[in-house]
Amino acid sequence: MGERLGAAILGTGDVSGEHIKAFQANPHTEVRAILSRERARAQAKARQYGLSGCRAYTDLDELLKADDIQVVSICTPHHLHVEQGVACAQAGKHVIVEKPIALDWDGLRRLDRAVRDANVRSVVSFVLRWNPLFETIRAILADGLLGELYYGEVDYLHGITPDYGLYPWMSRRAYGGTALLSAGCHAVDGLRWFLRQEAVEVFGYGNFSPGNPLRYEYEPNSVILIRFAGGALGKVATSLEYAAPYTFPIVLMGNRGVIRDNRLFTKRWPGQTGWATVPTILPDSGAVTHHPFQAQIDHFVQCVLSGQESHCNVADAVKTHEICLAGELSRQQGRPVKLPLA
Repeated sequence: MGERLGAAILGTGDVSGEHIKAFQANPHTEVRAILSRERARAQAKARQYGLSGCRAYTDLDELLKADDIQVVSICTPHHLHVEQGVACAQAGKHVIVEKPIALDWDGLRRLDRAVRDANVRSVVSFVLRWNPLFETIRAILADGLLGELYYGEVDYLHGITPDYGLYPWMSRRAYGGTALLSAGCHAVDGLRWFLRQEAVEVFGYGNFSPGNPLRYEYEPNSVILIRFAGGALGKVATSLEYAAPYTFPIVLMGNRGVIRDNRLFTKRWPGQTGWATVPTILPDSGAVTHHPFQAQIDHFVQCVLSGQESHCNVADAVKTHEICLAGELSRQQGRPVKLPLA
């Protein structure tokens, strides 16, 4: 095996640990640097994962000067992703960017342009694309068991309460953005991944639960309706005030069958009298340890080594984020918003 790719991790939160573990398990990569606002925190993270030769940085420009760093995982709070992503791309580093990759349209375009201009590989952490249920649904769709899809709904329902470590910054508009950007974008991306059609119009609503008990600076509950170019309709509901265990429900309707989470009914199976259940791993936990980061990062590394673009790169993620931004714009203006926003 040749020289391994040097990986750098920006941020020391919970999700950064999942990136570190995935890079450690990949035979082609080695974690060589961690960035944090406090050097001691970066050093502690390196010790936690047994990274004896890992360097600790507090300055991104200094980290990006290192010739032995080829790939960077951006695991910092949302509002930092654009500036850090642009800097990494301009330094010629391949990037994984946690979602959301931007909180506004200008930032989204800046990051997309920087990655394109630098011709670096990128993957955005819509990690559920590698969830076993997602992969099962894609296989079912490829086999034609649902026929042509005409409707889909994917929801993100997760109460982000003050006892969560990310709540203090995620609940603020400057850092969290909107319910769709901070969390519901996973559901929007899932809907796009299944329908495989371009969105052309979005209509959105948002609200607070009575009294806004969790003190979000933006409406933590959102519903958007999406019209797609192929004629399909979609719905995405997001709730960060959800007073029940986390859930990520999926419904897909076609002219030959229906999927409800891991249950399938299809006209292709003569005599089917009830739902068929596929025993698989569902996206039924908000814990980062439940998410398939290993598969995502293995995919990213293969893209870097082969020079191929990912199906989940920044350019593709722009389309998911565009729907989220259009949903907020529609909520503010009280009218449907046409896509593309540009």
